[in-house]
Amino acid sequence: MSTSLSDTPTRTGRATAPATPREDLVTVLLGACLVGGAMSDGWAHSNILDTIEGFFTPWHALLYFGFAATGAWIFFLAYRRRADHPYWWRDAWPSGYRVGAAGVLLFLFGGLADMVWHETLGVEVGLNAAFSPSHMLLDIGALLMLSSPLRSWWAAGAGGGLRAGTGVASLALTAMGATILLSHSIAFTMSRPTMPYEAMDGRNLGRIEHVLAVQGVDAYLVTTLLVGIPVLMAHRRRATPGAAAAVVGGVALFTLVMLEFPSVLVAGALGALAGAAVADLVLERLDATRGTAAPLRMPIAGAVFAATVWSGHLLGLHLAEGVRWPVEMWTGLVVLCAALGALLGGLLARPATHLHS
Repeated sequence: MSTSLSDTPTRTGRATAPATPREDLVTVLLGACLVGGAMSDGWAHSNILDTIEGFFTPWHALLYFGFAATGAWIFFLAYRRRADHPYWWRDAWPSGYRVGAAGVLLFLFGGLADMVWHETLGVEVGLNAAFSPSHMLLDIGALLMLSSPLRSWWAAGAGGGLRAGTGVASLALTAMGATILLSHSIAFTMSRPTMPYEAMDGRNLGRIEHVLAVQGVDAYLVTTLLVGIPVLMAHRRRATPGAAAAVVGGVALFTLVMLEFPSVLVAGALGALAGAAVADLVLERLDATRGTAAPLRMPIAGAVFAATVWSGHLLGLHLAEGVRWPVEMWTGLVVLCAALGALLGGLLARPATHLHS
């Protein structure tokens, strides 16, 4: 019988008690507060920048309250196991939480750097905010914290029930956190397929509509990576109901809050969410009929996921505004994203356990 990560002895010779599903649930709820603070700060940067002066703002207060609560809880999980591990800061971390503790320290360092940055160089505008080094440190630290319940779920064998619920919620929150680093290239912030495009015999490169169309295609590819990687990482272990919808819905919500929910983008996001729900059903059904060891399981899952999500997104945009790209472009876009999803699935597939001579 294999030994789970939660049963691995520490330097004291005693195994660290794994986090319980309820402990993971508390982490998820506090992590949601952290993500909510990040969303409010992102909204403020996007909509009321003229009223922001320096580091000390209500939006930063929400963000750092969420961080303080999440970080304190993560450290408390180790501290409460100190009876079995006197050097609790070294040995008492439940499976999945040691990396989260490193994220707490990284976020703290990034927060101090961000305060100095704001007070000396001012508030970042536009792409400056996305590429600010202190913001990147904050985001990476947050990702390590937010993904702790996900690692705890996997260490426990990726079971069902409350443990699966906290794992999927952690997966979605982590994807939402990663959106901060890619906010400039997310398909849910654009409606490029609703803009007319007309080819002109190779004379398109300098035209603004060509540039915008290319930007739109690139955004679909980037977003396929952003949402596809976490969904397929979870699917690699087992088909989990709601995983695709949670990740796609979370990322869409994060971006739409920044833009104050424009109707066309909301329609596209709802279409993508519906497509993700279809993907959840299809992937679960495929596993039930073909089994988890079926050939090409992961590439098929990646292709199905990308094709249904972006077909739904384009349908939502069409119902709200009308897709004006030529049929070759929007159908080819779905095929291209499906191919990328299949490639991701192949890269994330489990290696073969034996070789044929």
